[in-house]
Amino acid sequence: MRKFFARLNPLAGARDFAHEFSRPTPHKWQIMGVSIAATFFIFMAFIPDDQPIKPRSPDITYITSFAPDRTDEEIMASNIANQERQDRLRAEAAERAEFRKEIYRTLGRASGIDVDEMEREIEEEKAAEATGTTPAGAGDQ
Repeated sequence: MRKFFARLNPLAGARDFAHEFSRPTPHKWQIMGVSIAATFFIFMAFIPDDQPIKPRSPDITYITSFAPDRTDEEIMASNIANQERQDRLRAEAAERAEFRKEIYRTLGRASGIDVDEMEREIEEEKAAEATGTTPAGAGDQ
């Protein structure tokens, strides 16, 4: 691979071009003009014309979940039902979280960890974060 790049020397190529160009060759300028013109026209053939195409408008499909002719009372009733469902889901999530905590408390007590002390420290840290102060004993570690 190194030999391949060693042969690609731009300085040597420029010297070779200058040497060949300086030789007295008949029709040198005509051949160069034709070469430049041919290159120019080949490149121009591949450059596209600037003709912007107007994008077609998208097809929009509206999906409605509710009847469009609902009354205000129906809207309020569905909002209340949704709020009750959200409250029930939050209560179930809180119950699951408390159940999980109880499992970890039981595991901690079985392992010999003082779970009550840990919960008290966590509550102190939460209270300190809420008030923006440093909890007692935080710098002891």
